[in-house]
Amino acid sequence: MRILKRILIGISMVILAAYLGLIAYAYWPTGLEEVPARSLAGPNDQFIAVNGLELRYRIFGEAVPGKPSLVLIHGFANSLQSFRKLAPLLQDHYHVVTLDLPGFGLSAKPVDYTYTNANQARTVGALIRKLGLEKVIIGGHSLGGAIAVHIAVKEPGIAGLVLINPGIITTGVPAITQYLPFPFQRLSAKQFGDRAFREQFLKLSFIRPEVVTDEVMDSLMLATRSEGFLSGSTAMMGYYEGATEYKLLKDLRVPTLILWGARDRNSPNCAPEYGTIELLRLPIRGTTYMKKVPSNQPMGSSEILICGSSWQAYFSVIKLADHGRQLCSSAVISTGSGMLINQKITPTSINNAAPPIIGTLGEIL
Repeated sequence: MRILKRILIGISMVILAAYLGLIAYAYWPTGLEEVPARSLAGPNDQFIAVNGLELRYRIFGEAVPGKPSLVLIHGFANSLQSFRKLAPLLQDHYHVVTLDLPGFGLSAKPVDYTYTNANQARTVGALIRKLGLEKVIIGGHSLGGAIAVHIAVKEPGIAGLVLINPGIITTGVPAITQYLPFPFQRLSAKQFGDRAFREQFLKLSFIRPEVVTDEVMDSLMLATRSEGFLSGSTAMMGYYEGATEYKLLKDLRVPTLILWGARDRNSPNCAPEYGTIELLRLPIRGTTYMKKVPSNQPMGSSEILICGSSWQAYFSVIKLADHGRQLCSSAVISTGSGMLINQKITPTSINNAAPPIIGTLGEIL
């Protein structure tokens, strides 16, 4: 009995020593000096105070009467650099605004901020109003897609919604993370401040990891040098949310376009039931499209198109019509052939289209 007691005490001491070692490592200085975000900004970066937070954003294209505004929201552990290639392609047709969410990029990283999707949506909504944007189309990738759903459902003045591989079905974050004790949140924040870890994490997110270039990493790592990165990221890591935004789809009242790649882990093939939403598959050039229409509404009052193609498919965007069964109106949409701009698009016209190729989704993101 005495031997067993000694063994248990020994094991307990080892566990305690390991735990204290983790705390020491988590709070060991990184050697990086955190500086004001503005000192790291580029020539095209702008900053605006929203609800007491300073947010970074960029504008592409002039705001002129009749030209719709498009606000693009990045995914987790990323920044507005996600849209560095896409936004310039759209600026002739849209007044494009890209931004860093609170906690990311060169935006503020407060410790006392509520890092939930719903609250992030409220912050982006406040940004839209402060910039004076009206009839806005919201676009979001991954985490940004989940946030965009909240905006489209709850914020006024939204004219359309575009989701790219949105985290509305699964986030990819194990549920056990919500139960991890101190100092694992700090350890996670420190990991994302490490360039090698961040690069590997990002490459695992792409079918074509070569798109994660040194230029991409240089841009992303600016965040780790910005004031409040470690403390703000630690606070953010303490928030866990399961993907429940698919439940909000039935509440959408704006034209919506949702895109998943056939090899995306978030695809509708692994989705739970959508309640009152029906699925319609339209085979187009080997690509499966699904038009989702709330069954409790007239056809066309809120149509959702889902593109289930591979990452080699071309980027589809901006606006679905709400006139009858017409798929798209005044849209930028693409197929395996390339891109159509500002045309009324039907399944027949998509099948017959062969416009110029603009690059793959992986390259654009």
